[in-house]
Amino acid sequence: MDRMLVVVFPNESKAYEGKRALQQLDSEGSISVYAYAVLKKNADGTASVKQGDDVGPIGTLVGTSLGSLIGILGGPVGVAMGAAAGMAAGSALDVNNVRVGTDFIDDVQKVLVPPNVAVVAEVDEEWTTPVDTRMEAIGGNVFRRSLSEVRDKVDDEDMAAMKADLAQLKAELAKAHADRKAKLQEQVNQLDTKIQAQLQRAKEKRDAAQRKAQAKVQALKAKADTAKAKAS
Repeated sequence: MDRMLVVVFPNESKAYEGKRALQQLDSEGSISVYAYAVLKKNADGTASVKQGDDVGPIGTLVGTSLGSLIGILGGPVGVAMGAAAGMAAGSALDVNNVRVGTDFIDDVQKVLVPPNVAVVAEVDEEWTTPVDTRMEAIGGNVFRRSLSEVRDKVDDEDMAAMKADLAQLKAELAKAHADRKAKLQEQVNQLDTKIQAQLQRAKEKRDAAQRKAQAKVQALKAKADTAKAKAS
């Protein structure tokens, strides 16, 4: 089951220990870690991604649910992203892309305050005991939530509503008197522009999801090949 995992530690040293434990659980086959980052909230309200040598098999946080969550947890002041994170400040601030509830984000934000530091990860996890046991042993407070696809349905319904409005406006335009045609045409143009923009965003989202899915498959295949090589 694909899940968002946030483990909050009392300091940066413990957070890196937690990241190493997460990587070890991945190596053992207890979970699959797709991407991760270490996030530190600073006393002045800013946040920064404290990265190790990589961000997991996905290799970038751009456009992912994880990147969007990190952007939101960074707060209104913004997030200073390390180069290894593969993203610029502000590029992750897409609330619709997070795929977890606002209650989950609120719960994490209440605990992720200085000097606490979090390991944030997107994982495939069939059962919770391996992560919970390992993280609690080193002082980690574990938050998790299954990733939701609900937003896609909302987007589809919103698009259908806009198209219905556009059809109605065009019908009115065809019957309108001359003094109303210019105003109605302006409304048609504005709504059509919004529809085209949303269609483009949806395409970009689908393309990103496809690339991400392919990266996950490759990561799992690489892990299976490694396990097979060790067994032979």
